[in-house]
Amino acid sequence: MMHQKSVLRVVSKLLIPPILLFALYVQFHGDFGPGGGFQAGVIFATAFILYGLIFGVATARRVIPAAATRTMLSLGLLLYGGTGIWSLLLGGEFLDYNLLASTPSAGQHLGILLVEFGVGMTVAGAMTTIFYTFAAQTLGGDDTPKEEV
Repeated sequence: MMHQKSVLRVVSKLLIPPILLFALYVQFHGDFGPGGGFQAGVIFATAFILYGLIFGVATARRVIPAAATRTMLSLGLLLYGGTGIWSLLLGGEFLDYNLLASTPSAGQHLGILLVEFGVGMTVAGAMTTIFYTFAAQTLGGDDTPKEEV
C-alpha cells in the first residue's frame, strides 16, 4: 500500500540527504554548542528509519543491513573505550583528554571529537537496530502486517 504513495516517496528522497547532512553538522558542532554524539546519532538513524517507513523495512535492510548496524555499534564502543585506554597508556586517567595531543587544549578537542563520534556511531547503530527489531515483529517478510493470533 505504501508503494502507491508517490508524493511521500519523492518528498522522503528529498528530505533524507539534508537529514544526514544535519546529523553531521550536529555531530561536529557538538563540542562548540548544543548537540553532540547522542543527538547526531538519533538524527542519523532517523533518516534510515524514514526510509524504512516509506520504502519498506526489507528495502531499508538492503540499504543498511544488520551487519552494518552491528559494526557501527561495535566500532563506536571501541572508539569510545579506546580513547579512554589511550589516555591510560599515556599515563593519565581514563578519558583524560589533556594527554592526547601536544597541548592540553588540542588534547581536549581531539578527545571530545573522538568520544562524541563514538557515541554517535553507537547511538545510530542502536536506534536503527531497535527499529529493525520492532519492525520485524510487526511486519512480515514482505512488509505486510502479520495476522493477529
